[in-house]
Amino acid sequence: MVKLFLGVDGGQSSTTALIGDAGGRVIGEGHAGPCNHASSSGGHARFHTALAESVSAALEHADLRISLKEAEFESACFGFSGGPADKEALTRDLVKAARYVVTHDAWIALAGATAGEPGAMVIAGTGSMAFGRNAEGRTARAGGWGYIFGDEGGAFDLVRQALRAVVRHEEGWGPRTSLREAMIEATGASDANDLLHRFYTEQYPRDRVAGLARLVDGAASAGDAVAREILGRAAQDLATLLAAVRAQLFRPGETVLVSYAGGVFQNTAIRERFRMLVELDSSNRFLAPRYGPAMGALIEAYGAVGKTIAPSEGLRQ
Repeated sequence: MVKLFLGVDGGQSSTTALIGDAGGRVIGEGHAGPCNHASSSGGHARFHTALAESVSAALEHADLRISLKEAEFESACFGFSGGPADKEALTRDLVKAARYVVTHDAWIALAGATAGEPGAMVIAGTGSMAFGRNAEGRTARAGGWGYIFGDEGGAFDLVRQALRAVVRHEEGWGPRTSLREAMIEATGASDANDLLHRFYTEQYPRDRVAGLARLVDGAASAGDAVAREILGRAAQDLATLLAAVRAQLFRPGETVLVSYAGGVFQNTAIRERFRMLVELDSSNRFLAPRYGPAMGALIEAYGAVGKTIAPSEGLRQ
């Protein structure tokens, strides 16, 4: 029987499963819908469906001619958005493996970004957080407190800062910014006050508000000084989160791999300023993510049985 290894990235928007063979070659890939919030109303069924469909699709892609019920993996790693607390028992019931690693999405994102090596990274999507792991296996995090109390530098926070700037200008105690016209046009609001109140309604959940971060990018690219300041502050906040994790895990002067993930870093201005701030410490080695989170989960599955599979040894997405 061929020894199989499984890595799963279970996120808020989709679920990806990768199957690898004993030599580190990816032989199957499958995708399905989101599998977070397993404990919410209807969440159990959605979780079951997403996990079963993604792994089954990966088995089919690998042409193994076995069903999910028949498959047994040498090792399997699952990284879930929102953490593993309400998902581990469900996962073990659904997927058979000799060894399990059930963890959170930041763990597998870091493993993918550094190809399994120790390091630290910042994840900035709708929200933000930093996560790291050192050579002894000790981990630390900073940020990720949610959109009310934290998530500095995330997309929601970019829009929050933009709205504050718009309201300040309209009330006469802040500089003019083109963000006012951009945000009012995008939402159909009549003025800044109407815009603010819309953001407090159910029609504007957190993800929808965060989606307006593109307006801050556009205004900054067009030369708006307020928008540029917001992006610069976001990069500073993200670099501060990274520095906090580094200080918890690594000695001063110790070489550390530093990476990033999330849609906010698609903005060149934020990414480049973040890189510059990170590299002020010459012992930081900044790198673009080598692999995505699903590959990180597969790397961790190999690691659970003592296999160090490097990209040069055949690990391919």
